[in-house]
Amino acid sequence: MRLSTKDFELASAFEACSLEIDPALLAKLGENRARVLAALTDRPVYGVNTGMGRLAGVALGTMERHQRNLLIGRAVGGPPWLAADEVRWLFLVRLRDLLAPEAGASPELVTFLVDRLNEGFTPAVPRTGLGSAGEIIPLAHAFQTFLGVGTVLVDGVETPASEVLAKPYGLGLKEGATLIQGSPLAETLAAFALAEVRRLVELQTLTAAIAIDVLGAPRAVYRPASAGDDETLRAVLVELGGLIRGSAERAEVVQAPVSVRVAPRAIAHLRRVAGELDEALRRSMPTDSPAFLDGEFVSTTGFHAVELGLRMDAVTAALVHLGEVGVQRMHRLLDERFSGLPMQLTPDPGPQAGLVPLHKRAVGELHALRRLACPATLGSVETSAGQEDVQAFAWAAGNQLRDACARMFAITACELIAGSQARWLASGDGAAGLQATYGRLRELVPPLAEDRSLGPEVTALVSVLTREW
Repeated sequence: MRLSTKDFELASAFEACSLEIDPALLAKLGENRARVLAALTDRPVYGVNTGMGRLAGVALGTMERHQRNLLIGRAVGGPPWLAADEVRWLFLVRLRDLLAPEAGASPELVTFLVDRLNEGFTPAVPRTGLGSAGEIIPLAHAFQTFLGVGTVLVDGVETPASEVLAKPYGLGLKEGATLIQGSPLAETLAAFALAEVRRLVELQTLTAAIAIDVLGAPRAVYRPASAGDDETLRAVLVELGGLIRGSAERAEVVQAPVSVRVAPRAIAHLRRVAGELDEALRRSMPTDSPAFLDGEFVSTTGFHAVELGLRMDAVTAALVHLGEVGVQRMHRLLDERFSGLPMQLTPDPGPQAGLVPLHKRAVGELHALRRLACPATLGSVETSAGQEDVQAFAWAAGNQLRDACARMFAITACELIAGSQARWLASGDGAAGLQATYGRLRELVPPLAEDRSLGPEVTALVSVLTREW
C-alpha cells in the first residue's frame, strides 16, 4: 500500500499488508521539516528548548538529549499491555499524525515508523493507570522502544527492545515531544470498540427478531410508521420487519412484554450514539503541541480527547440498557406463561434444569456490565504541581467500552442459544427471514434434549459472534 497524501485512511491501512510512503510525500516532509528547524530560534518553544508541564519555564541547554529523556522518563506504566493489533492501530494513528505538516516530523522518523509497522514490531504499551492530561505514559512506552529502550512483545513474551531492534533511531529536535502528544490511544480504542458495537447492533436486532418470532408477539408495534420522524428507529424497524415477515402471531397474546416491544428503540439509540462517536473520531484537528501553524509554534489541546471519552461513555450506557432489555427478554422466553413452551425451555421440566442456568450466566454478565456505566471520562486530579489540573481519561472510557462490548457479546450468545432452543421446542419453522440463523445456531449449539455443560459452547459462540457471524 502506498501512502501518498495527508488524508490517511486507517480503515484501508489496517489490512495486513506492507506500507510504503510515496517518495514525493517524503520530499514534502523534508521541506516542511527544514522550515520547522529554521523556526526553532532562541525564543522558548515548549518541550523543545524548555521543560514540560510545571517545568515549562525552565530553559534547556542540551535540546537533543531532552527529546530522549521525554520518552524514557515518562515510561512509568505496567501491564496489562495492549494487544498486538491494538498497537498496530496505535502506530497507524501516530503515522497519520506525523504526516500532517503541523507536526514537523522528519522523513527519517516517518520511514522508521513505517518499517516497524511492516515488521510487526510490538512495544509493550500499558492500557491502564495513565493519570496524565494526555497519553504521555503509554506513548512513552510505545516510542522509547525506537531508541532500543523498554520492552517489546515477541509472541506475547516481554523482550528487551535492544534485542529486537537492529538499529535504534536517533531523535531529532522536537520529535520526542511530538511522539507523546495527542490521544492516539483513545482513538485506537474507539475504533476497535466501534467495530464491535456495530456487530452488536446487528446481533441484537437478530435476537429481538427471534424473540418476536418465538413468542408470537403482535407485530403492529413494529411498523416503520410508528417511528415518526426518527429515521434511525425507522431503519431498525424496517430491518426487523424483514426478519420477522411471515412470523405467526399467537391470537391469545394481546400485548407482548415491554422488553420485547421496546427492543427496536433501544437498538436505535445504540446505533445513534455509535454514529455520534464515529463522527467525533473522524473529525480532524492538530494533535501536536506545540504545532507548527502559519510559520510559528502554537500550543494546542489535541491531547484533551474529552469528546471521544464522553461519546464512548454514552455508548457504554446505551449498551447497558440494551443488555437489560435483552436479559429480561430472555427471561420471558423461559417463562411458559409468556412463551407457551415447556417450562425453562426443556422437554423434561423437573429432572432437567433447561436453560435457567444459562439465564443466570446472562444475569451475571449484566451485573458486571452495569458497573461499567459510571462515566470514565470524569474525575480529574491535579498533577505536575498544578500545571496539569484536568484530565480527559478518554483512554479509560475506551477500555470501559471494550469491556462492555465483551459482556454484551456474552449476553447476546446466551440469548441466541435460548431463542434457538425455543424455536426447536415450538411448532413450525418460524419466520423465513430467520431460517438461516436458526440453522447456523443449531450447528454451533445443538438443541438440548437433556442438560449438559453449556459453558464451553457459550465461549465458542461468543468467539464466532465477535469474528465471523
